[in-house]
Amino acid sequence: MQQIRKNRRPRLKNQTPAWIVTFADLATLLLTFFILLLSFAEMDIEKYRAMANSMSVAFGSANVLSANVGGSPITLVESDTVSLPEPNDSQAREPEFIDERAPETATTAVSEGVIDLASRMIRELENEVASGALSVNYDQNKVVIRFSEEATFRSGEASIKPEMIPIIERVVGVLANCTGDVLVSGYTDDRPISSSRYRSNWDLSAARAVSVVHQLVMSRQVPAERVVAAGRAETNPLAPNDSAENRALNRRVEIAIRDPECNKSISTGDLPVEILP
Repeated sequence: MQQIRKNRRPRLKNQTPAWIVTFADLATLLLTFFILLLSFAEMDIEKYRAMANSMSVAFGSANVLSANVGGSPITLVESDTVSLPEPNDSQAREPEFIDERAPETATTAVSEGVIDLASRMIRELENEVASGALSVNYDQNKVVIRFSEEATFRSGEASIKPEMIPIIERVVGVLANCTGDVLVSGYTDDRPISSSRYRSNWDLSAARAVSVVHQLVMSRQVPAERVVAAGRAETNPLAPNDSAENRALNRRVEIAIRDPECNKSISTGDLPVEILP
């Protein structure tokens, strides 16, 4: 037993552990990496994300940056963490800010008459608006009631469907208590019409507008001198004529009331109305 102890090599007290070399190499690599990252402080954010993802995978981390998810072990150095020298008296003046952007366009307010008439129409035609047979829209100076072709006319015809006549009469009842010029416009899609009665989409759209005008002035509640009919054919489409759904949307008749003023004796509540694009 004593012979074995004599052959054992004495242990050094200050010997450096073997793992410290690997640790030092890793610390050096990390320092180099962060210096490199700092040198790219002005880089594009997309390039930064790509580099961060690559480094995360290389270090075996499960936290990888995505468009809206953080969690990478890499932290971007913030520019406001850098200490700046205190300004002296010559530098104490506040810097002048020059705004070279174009001034914003002032918002045009919608007139009270437009809001009043649109509210009355949406109240009177609430069920039809909900069913999609028509819509009530407005902009700064006019209210537009838009009738779909499917609900108002048969394909290729200008006669109003019987079930739509009572609805137009209700529109007349509202217009009778309001002033403002009324323009009735007919629209079609871009497909040429094939009919012996109408030469083109211009004829068809104009005939449909005239049919609606007849219903508006028939009861004499709306003076005829306020109303104008116009055929617009395929002009001013609401959507590109590239599908059956869009073409159906473009086939319509619109009643536009410009600069309306309504009798204040009739009260309406505030109702949601779609603003024209």
